[in-house]
Amino acid sequence: MVLTLNTRKSTSNDYNVKYPRPMIYEKEKGYIKHDQLFKELIGHFFEEFLEAFFPKFHTHIDFGSIRPLSEELFTDLIDGENRRVDLVIETKLKEQETLIIIHVEPQSTFQKNFHQRMFLYFSLLYQKYRKLILPIAVFSYDDVRSEQSQFDIELLDFSIMSFNFLTLELKKKNWKDYLQSNNPVAAALLSKMGYKEEEKIQVKKEFLRILVKMELDPARTRFIHDFFEQYLKLNEEEEAILMKEISQLDNAHEFTKLPNSWEEKGKKEGREEGKKEVAIEMLKEGASIESIAKVTKLNHSEIEQLKKGCC
Repeated sequence: MVLTLNTRKSTSNDYNVKYPRPMIYEKEKGYIKHDQLFKELIGHFFEEFLEAFFPKFHTHIDFGSIRPLSEELFTDLIDGENRRVDLVIETKLKEQETLIIIHVEPQSTFQKNFHQRMFLYFSLLYQKYRKLILPIAVFSYDDVRSEQSQFDIELLDFSIMSFNFLTLELKKKNWKDYLQSNNPVAAALLSKMGYKEEEKIQVKKEFLRILVKMELDPARTRFIHDFFEQYLKLNEEEEAILMKEISQLDNAHEFTKLPNSWEEKGKKEGREEGKKEVAIEMLKEGASIESIAKVTKLNHSEIEQLKKGCC
C-alpha cells in the first residue's frame, strides 16, 4: 500500500529533526489508538522499518531524498466516509532519477474489502502524483488470518486488471527470527509477532536485551519500550520471574538504565514507605492514631501495626 506519512518537523531537539513526528489527526468515529501508535513507530523509524521487513526495497531507496507529502484526505465513494491515508512519503531510487511514493497502511481490525480499499487509495494517489507507488499493508491482528494482497478485475475469462501490494502479517512472523537484529522497529514489533503464551517472559527478556544492545538515545528508548509494553504486558508474578532472570545476567547493571514497567510501581512503593516513616516518627512523638491517619492517609490498622513494631 502507499505509505502516507504526514509530518511536522520540530527544531526543539535533534530527535524530532532527524525523525520527523507524524502529525496525528483524530479521526471521526472509529479512530483507534492502535493506528496512531503504528504511524508513530513507522514514521519515526521509516528506514529501519523497510530494512527489517522489506530489505529488497530498502537496498534501492535513497533515504537522503525522503520528502513527506502533505496530508491525504480521500472520500470513500462506496462507504461515504472521509478517510486519511496513513503514511505517504516521496523518495527516489539510488542512482536513478525515478521518484516513487511509498504508502503504508496499518490495519488492526478485519475489513472484508480491504484489498479493494488499497486499490482505491493507490488509484487516487496515482491520479494525483502520476509516479510509481509502492503500497504496503501492515496487519497486526491478535489472531492469524489469511489476507488478500491482490485485487483483480475480470470479465468472463478476460483479466482487465491485477493490483498487488506488499503485506506484513505480524502474527505470522516468528519472534525468534529477529533476536539477532539491531533494529528498533523489529524489537518493538516482537510484541505483536507469533509467540506462545508460555513464551511471554522470554519475549520480554529478549526485547530488553536488544534494547540494551542498541544503545538508543533516551527519547527513542522510551518510545520503543512504551510501544512494546502497550501490547505485551506481564502480571506481577511474571515480572518477578523476569527480574530474577535479568539479575543473574553478567550485564544486569545495564538493564537498570532502561525504562521499565516497575518504575511506577517503585515510585508508589517509595511513597508508601515514606508515609510509614513519617507515621513512625509521629508515633514516637506521641501523636494520636487519628492525627497520623489524617496526615499520612494510612488506615488505622496499618498505623496500629507500625505502633506494635516501634513503640
